[in-house]
Amino acid sequence: LPPRHMDSVVQIVEALESTDHGVTGTVPELARALGSCSTPGCRAVLGEPPDVPPTPPTLSHDQWLLFTQLLHHDDTAPERSAVLAPDGSTVALSPLLAGIEVGLKRASGWPVPTLEPPIDALYAVTIAEALGTSFLLAHLGGGNRTTLGPSGCWDDVDDPQNYTLLGPPSPIPDAIANGAMDGVLLGAHLARAPIPLADLLRSYYGTGNGTEKGRPPSSYRRRDFGVLTEPGKLEEEVAAMLRVLRVLPATQELLEDVRPEEVVAIAHQAAQDFMEVYVDCPAIVPRCMWGARPYRGTPRPLTLPLSSVYIHHTFIPSAPCRTFTACARDMRAMQRFHQDTRGWDDIGYSFVVGSDGYLYQGRGWHWVGAHTKGYNSKGYGVGYVGDFSVTLPDPDTIALVRDRLLPCAVRTGRLHHNYTLRGHRQMGHTDCPGNSLFHEIGTWHGFK
Repeated sequence: LPPRHMDSVVQIVEALESTDHGVTGTVPELARALGSCSTPGCRAVLGEPPDVPPTPPTLSHDQWLLFTQLLHHDDTAPERSAVLAPDGSTVALSPLLAGIEVGLKRASGWPVPTLEPPIDALYAVTIAEALGTSFLLAHLGGGNRTTLGPSGCWDDVDDPQNYTLLGPPSPIPDAIANGAMDGVLLGAHLARAPIPLADLLRSYYGTGNGTEKGRPPSSYRRRDFGVLTEPGKLEEEVAAMLRVLRVLPATQELLEDVRPEEVVAIAHQAAQDFMEVYVDCPAIVPRCMWGARPYRGTPRPLTLPLSSVYIHHTFIPSAPCRTFTACARDMRAMQRFHQDTRGWDDIGYSFVVGSDGYLYQGRGWHWVGAHTKGYNSKGYGVGYVGDFSVTLPDPDTIALVRDRLLPCAVRTGRLHHNYTLRGHRQMGHTDCPGNSLFHEIGTWHGFK
């Protein structure tokens, strides 16, 4: 089959749209026919799905088979609707296309469905039902069920065919969360300014440019979703959707013993946790996605929370990496150098900061690194890709650590609330992290 990549999806959408200039609105409806909107809440908003049509003449057999597989709903394997985007993130198509359909309908003057209580259709079909259901099931199960995550990895980022989750699945693995946020953002965009769907997807995900032209808008999804969606708005929509599910025949029984105050508490927790994990905290690319070799030997565990953070620059590579492809290549090169030349067990840093909007997992949150001699068990080593002796990282790349990673580490109990932040040069004989970056971090919270 074609790779499970956003490029393949754009080609399919373009072929479908080419049959008739008026077909833009029917691509999401075709997705519903194939099973993308099969939950009770989604059907209540968008209606019963149309019949499955025969293979469209503009698609090859393999393209149709891929599209059908990606949109077939399977509760036990939500990751099967996922595709790899050029920015290295993974996106589920079902919530994405449901949000897009609401946006297109709004642009055409669609009468809003009259549900009680009133709901925002855009949030209902993308995130509110999935989030409410996930936290409701955890509540009914005594709180032992996973509610969000995990991330996952592809068998081959150049020809992605199989996506495997890195832990027990929740109803909202990262791919569903990404697809839902993108569905809200693109649905809101289309409601204001409808354009052909293939053009929208191509510009948003940066498909077809070999991912070498810099950051696509999709790499800003967490920031943009946070700007568009206040935590109170998300909580309100989850609570409203749970009240709607209480009266729908398919879900009535699930909620019959749940008191109104429990609905409010579930919605509050769901919105708070979602915003924490997917908006306030930065996305971290797992080792298997950048192509890490195995750790050599046995890693030593850290004792959390840690009290320090040490800021580095890589010096070599000297140029910031601005795409997933470039950053993954730099990670592999650094790991080879650290393992083969330096003789270390693994890449030394805890985390590496790309200029593509993503952090890359080195040793990670839980294992002792090899970044700051004599202090590796006391703090995290965070390295910026590039030489920052005379220039600074981009402002949003600085903010990725200063405003996102460090506060997130404190809130999640990995870093002490009164942590100390230092540049590598303060702990040993080195110019690292470069004069410019060192002067910059002198203005950060915790710097000593």
